Amino acid sequence: MEGFDLLFAAEVAVGGLLSGVMYALVAIGFVLIYKTSGVLNFAQGAMVLFAALTFVSLVERGVPFWAAIAATLLVMTALGFAIERTVLRPLANRPPMTLFMATLGLSYVIEGAAQLIWGTQVHRLDLGISNAPFVVWGIFISTFDLVAAAIAAAMVAALTAFFRFTHTGLAFRAVADDQFAALAVGLRLGRIWGTVWTAAGVVALVAGLLWGARLGVQFSLSLIVLKALPVLVLGGFDSILGAIVAGLLIGATEKLAEVYIGPFFGGGIEGWFAYAVALLVLLVRPSGLFGQKTVERY
Repeated sequence: MEGFDLLFAAEVAVGGLLSGVMYALVAIGFVLIYKTSGVLNFAQGAMVLFAALTFVSLVERGVPFWAAIAATLLVMTALGFAIERTVLRPLANRPPMTLFMATLGLSYVIEGAAQLIWGTQVHRLDLGISNAPFVVWGIFISTFDLVAAAIAAAMVAALTAFFRFTHTGLAFRAVADDQFAALAVGLRLGRIWGTVWTAAGVVALVAGLLWGARLGVQFSLSLIVLKALPVLVLGGFDSILGAIVAGLLIGATEKLAEVYIGPFFGGGIEGWFAYAVALLVLLVRPSGLFGQKTVERY
């Protein structure tokens, strides 16, 4: 292509891939809940906001950084168990739409609680990570994006090891495969669901800190849940690997589309391009690239 700058295209793609890791981080929280309970947890964005707001508010009140991390982790653990006990358990075996509406209402409750406890002002969150770019093979890469990607990768590795090599992780996989069979062998679903909601709270904490440092801690932070939806559709609602791969694909393609296709539409397609991709995937493969296909029998 005449005038095509391969180095610039690579720079745009790398920036998109690093942004995609941040999308995948939010999507993983959805996958953890959906895989074990079949619930599309629309409150995940509110949990991200609550975690970031709790942490930054504690730091502003003089709590040391790592003590604030530990305190916020305890808060998110308690929140996860409280949600499982008060929302998920009473609504077990209800239709999926009922559960979805419950988590939608829960998101407003969590946002309201955050506003009541910490106020409505915008907070600046500094994690001490530089945003200065550095050059690799002629490609400018943001230090913050690279560190965020490394943190996300470490958390995914930790979650994978936890669910693969621990007794709780094995129980989680059993429940994900067949809840009734898990009950038959004596597994306690309530405890497992509580653990999974806690894991989703930890993911929300990490995502909240990284997104809060990038965008500032404000109530619009909960809307990042909308960026995770195309990732879920593309990767599959029940696959952590799918969330990671789809996040990378969405991040890279939306940046490249904005640069190379956007000028033909007057720009601004980055905001909706991922949803167009998700719609196409739904038409061709409703279960996503890595999701399990379900067959209904009549």
